[in-house]
Amino acid sequence: MARKMLVDEEMNQTNQEEAYYDFDLFVIGAGSGGVRAARFSANYGAKVGICELPFHPISSEVIGGVGGTCVIRGCVPKKILVYGAAFGSELEDARNYGWELNEKLDFNWKKLLHKKTDEIIRLNGIYKRLLSNAGVKLFEGEGKIVGPNEVEVTQLDGTKLSYSAKHILIATGSRAHRPPIPGQGLGITSDEALSLEDLPKHAVVFGGGYIAVEFASIWRGLGANVDLFFRKELPLRGFDDEMRAVVARNLEGRGINLHPQTNLTELIKTDNGIKVTTDHGEELIADVVLFATGRLPNSKRLNLEAVGVELDNTGAVKVDEYSRTSIPSIWAVGDVTNRMNLTPVALMEGTCFAKTVFGKEPSKPDYSHVPCAVFSIPPLSVVGLSEEQAIEQANGDVLVFTSTFNPMKNTVSGCT
Repeated sequence: MARKMLVDEEMNQTNQEEAYYDFDLFVIGAGSGGVRAARFSANYGAKVGICELPFHPISSEVIGGVGGTCVIRGCVPKKILVYGAAFGSELEDARNYGWELNEKLDFNWKKLLHKKTDEIIRLNGIYKRLLSNAGVKLFEGEGKIVGPNEVEVTQLDGTKLSYSAKHILIATGSRAHRPPIPGQGLGITSDEALSLEDLPKHAVVFGGGYIAVEFASIWRGLGANVDLFFRKELPLRGFDDEMRAVVARNLEGRGINLHPQTNLTELIKTDNGIKVTTDHGEELIADVVLFATGRLPNSKRLNLEAVGVELDNTGAVKVDEYSRTSIPSIWAVGDVTNRMNLTPVALMEGTCFAKTVFGKEPSKPDYSHVPCAVFSIPPLSVVGLSEEQAIEQANGDVLVFTSTFNPMKNTVSGCT
């Protein structure tokens, strides 16, 4: 209730005071959360500005693109590659259904990449139009905060623009993390994996989360030999243990070599490729080594600590239950807060922010029962508690029902 009174008091400030600011809201970062917050705030009548780095499929500190990680170098392009990878086994299955196919099935990796790039360019344009149609002013360049109510945007030509804003929203997302091992520069992250010039013949994937499982499935589906290394006994930590075991069996069944409870210790460039060594003394040669070992908040170039915004030890922006930082005029949503790093969650947080600040309807994001999916082959989706979480939280017995079966389609094709 105290927070509601505070927000209502802000909303009742006079129009004369509003006139002192160039914008009611300035958003740094035009990914899913930032675009949603900007559009919805503008729909409530706010004057909104937003800045984003110039477009490129592979992000860095100076390039990004409207649409953010999910649209440009995350869920969307990754799902396109998953669709492409799934066709190989489908075509093989078709033989058993009477389709007469040539003995050799050819695959054009560059054509798939071209189609993927066309799609993310199209979506980048759609997101720009969504902002324009909502009346949001878009600036292309790098934004940083120089005061509680002031932002600075460095444009592509180096020109700096300064704007005042009653509210500032940080929505800069996160970036892939590389483990600190010798030769780490020889490895790639998911950004580069989505734009490789050549399809690898032998890929090593290090990690046990979404991205690791997904790229292992993609590359294996496209014909590469894949070794998947991860630190735990099973991949996908945090998911239901029974489902994790099913995913592991599916990965192995599709020919992916699993290396549980194993760390990579060094990468060395050789004439034959990249030599990978592990803490079990294993050595192998790969064309590509993918680090899928987590992501870190994109916060270090925003000048946050200088203006008093508190960060945790990973660089995540600390916020309260309404997404407000330690500075009352500065807010944050999405992966940069490291709460629940999923695109639909960022959208929810952006919506709640707009309702709270400009809709006179204080709203807290609700993180219970968030559905999520892993784009493995076959895919995995979950919602609600895992069996382990249910047992931990229950006051009484927990009933668990499971069922396994082979799809009817596979009884003819012979797949399991």
